[in-house]
Amino acid sequence: MVEQIPLEIPDDPKLVRNITHFARALRKAGLPIGPGRVIDAIRAVEATGFTQKQDFYWTLHACFVNRPEHRAVFGQVFRLYWRDPRYLEHMMSMMIPAIRGVQEDRIAQAAEKRAAEALLDGVARDEPPVDENASDEESAVEIDASMTMSGEERLRSLDFEQMSTSETAAAKRMIARLSLPVKPIASRRGEAALQGKRIDWQRTMRSSMRRGGEIYDLALKRPKPRWPNLVVLCDISGSMSQYSRVVLHFLHAVANTKGAGWAKVHAFTFGTRLTNITRHMGQRDVDAALKSAGAEAQDWEGGTRIGDCLHSFNRDWSRRVLGQGAVVLLITDGLDRDDPEPLAKEMERLHLSARRLIWLNPLLRWDGFAPKARGIAAMLPHVDSFRAGHSIASLEELALAISRPDDMGEKARMMARLHSGSA
Repeated sequence: MVEQIPLEIPDDPKLVRNITHFARALRKAGLPIGPGRVIDAIRAVEATGFTQKQDFYWTLHACFVNRPEHRAVFGQVFRLYWRDPRYLEHMMSMMIPAIRGVQEDRIAQAAEKRAAEALLDGVARDEPPVDENASDEESAVEIDASMTMSGEERLRSLDFEQMSTSETAAAKRMIARLSLPVKPIASRRGEAALQGKRIDWQRTMRSSMRRGGEIYDLALKRPKPRWPNLVVLCDISGSMSQYSRVVLHFLHAVANTKGAGWAKVHAFTFGTRLTNITRHMGQRDVDAALKSAGAEAQDWEGGTRIGDCLHSFNRDWSRRVLGQGAVVLLITDGLDRDDPEPLAKEMERLHLSARRLIWLNPLLRWDGFAPKARGIAAMLPHVDSFRAGHSIASLEELALAISRPDDMGEKARMMARLHSGSA
């Protein structure tokens, strides 16, 4: 049941205009609200009145919310707009980056940042004062835009760890539009087809029995397409925290994209222990999904025990989720201080169980990267493709690694560096 929120009506008596502005904020936050619903909401408020404080909340809720995933967004926008007398200052503090960089002073609740962005759209930010005594020549700024990229092109190549709070929010919106299509796998099972290349003898004989045993035509069939599973193992340790948050946004977009072709998307996080967050990725609202996943994964920003977590996955989950040609995405930097021999053994078992094993490592963003760490050296020989995973462009290139069975990414070059270093 949704928590009942006490009401404090704003001092502005123009309630119709306030309801209209409130509806616009909901529409910017993602709710499908048109003029008809706004008119219905105004008439409903006029009919119900304000006999109790929670009446106004539930009246607008009945008019504007028709899907479960919209409840959290409506509740946050309502709280910021109607309840908090200093909601604008509160939202400004949420949108401005903290002194620490990309970290936030307070973890936003589900849909809270989306509500803040919707209500702050068009609000003027504080600008530095302009010196009126300065001459035009001193105040003029010349910008050479001949070699600059557009905002989206810059975000595509920018490292996730170097993004500010506003850039991270923009990158997440771009990631929400990405998809990861996959081609079907040919199976031994067949399906009826008018122009198939194989004869379906069972259907042919059944058809002949209805005609007294005479065969008039041959029933044909073709291989029935089979869609693989996508299994994602995401490192959420301290060194991978910023990358894993963005990758989980990408995973949520893939899991909720219709027509991508995946039979099912399974998601696991690991740091010091393995956590299955598949059911949380099925939620429509990305903020609520990541909040639920973060609450269940208690080892967020902790240590790293890759070998033990892969052992737990191979023992408890591999037979359940790696059937029918599953593709495995492993997102980690590979910095593990445990014994590399058990790690190599678990990686080999994972590689043999999966149709393709693709490793995304954000450390590949460095040109001089070499697999010198013991964990990386133990894991690298047992992957099919080794790719960078530090930017939006690297996530877009995943489609190439999945669609081409011969794609190795940077594995060949890294293996050569590994052998040259060991020699």
